[in-house]
Amino acid sequence: MAAITASMVGALRAKTDAPMMECKKALTEAAGDMDKAEELLRVKLGSKASKASSRITAEGIVAVHIDGKTGAMVELNCETDFVAKNDDFLAFGKALAQLIAQKNPADVEALSALEIDGSSVEARRAVLIGKIGENMSIRRFKRFAGDAKLVSYLHGTRIGVVVEYTGDDVAAKDVAMHVAAMKPVALSAADVPAELIEKERSVASLKAAEDAEKAKAEGKPVQSAEIVTKRVEGSVQKYLKEVSLYAQAFVKNDKQTVEQMLKEKGTSLKGFTMYVVGEGIAKKVDDFAAEVAAQVAAAKGG
Repeated sequence: MAAITASMVGALRAKTDAPMMECKKALTEAAGDMDKAEELLRVKLGSKASKASSRITAEGIVAVHIDGKTGAMVELNCETDFVAKNDDFLAFGKALAQLIAQKNPADVEALSALEIDGSSVEARRAVLIGKIGENMSIRRFKRFAGDAKLVSYLHGTRIGVVVEYTGDDVAAKDVAMHVAAMKPVALSAADVPAELIEKERSVASLKAAEDAEKAKAEGKPVQSAEIVTKRVEGSVQKYLKEVSLYAQAFVKNDKQTVEQMLKEKGTSLKGFTMYVVGEGIAKKVDDFAAEVAAQVAAAKGG
């Protein structure tokens, strides 16, 4: 059997980015044949990726790359916040953002087929899963290109904002920070999605109905339908003001709105995009007490 040297292990690790012990095992199994060992590792790490694919990835990072008036933002997910701090995971996110900006893939599938340093994005994802031991997924991305200038703000690695604008650079950066803090859903009230408005109207109507039932039960006067309608619409207008960027009080000076600040600085916005890691993903919540109780019951039954 061929002797497996440290230099052979190092060479295989450099080619595959696999853990050193996995490289040594593969070389041993392949009797020192580097090509065969590399193939064994690809199969093994791919198997690990397949086994992990069903696990929920609600943690992760947002990465941004901007080069002039072209840029990209991507959300890369993993299972735990511990892995979200891993240097290799962070580097993969940055590489993805740069690749998206440069190659303009149509969707995640197209992005996965692109190459980074001679390997497809999907192959590198599989290797990283095998190396770290957690499922990972590219959830979403957006590419920016056009006449507008771009500025970004990252709050740690969990919230990312890109603002498209013309005018003052400092004002635009301040808006990006404001968006991360206040989380508006649209530039103006007119841009708020209709489904969000209807949801707020439904909540306000339900609250009004509950108040009416309570007043009736307590023998108090019940508001007329006209007053209730005005009250519901008032709640909707308040909501629109709270979630519209232009109408929000500017975080650095609450005496003026964001719209007033931008006008003062001679700056106009084309739009903004915000990603919050795991937003909208249902996370698995482990009920430790229930798990223990189930195990005890199973033991008694056995």
